[in-house]
Amino acid sequence: MNGKQFLELLSRLPARVWIQAILGLIGFVVLAVLGFAVIAGVAAVGLVLLLAFKAKRWILSFFRRDIEPAPPARHHDGKVTDVQFEIVDRTNDRTPRP
Repeated sequence: MNGKQFLELLSRLPARVWIQAILGLIGFVVLAVLGFAVIAGVAAVGLVLLLAFKAKRWILSFFRRDIEPAPPARHHDGKVTDVQFEIVDRTNDRTPRP
């Protein structure tokens, strides 16, 4: 069956089939758009809630400094350790690995 015969076959279909196909296509597009809108809406609500929580915590930090104490200072006793290392390239190594 070539393209011309296929088009002739489609042209012989009753109007009811064409209307059902068009309505089905419209329904599919509407559901796809609504599905995308629901996913985007849930993501937007989650982002707004996260930002609201962070903003609340940030604003409260101006009034109460005891929310999170500062991390303790690190003691540096003056010791410095010098470490030498060697990079081993095993890409061309043919020995079997365990």
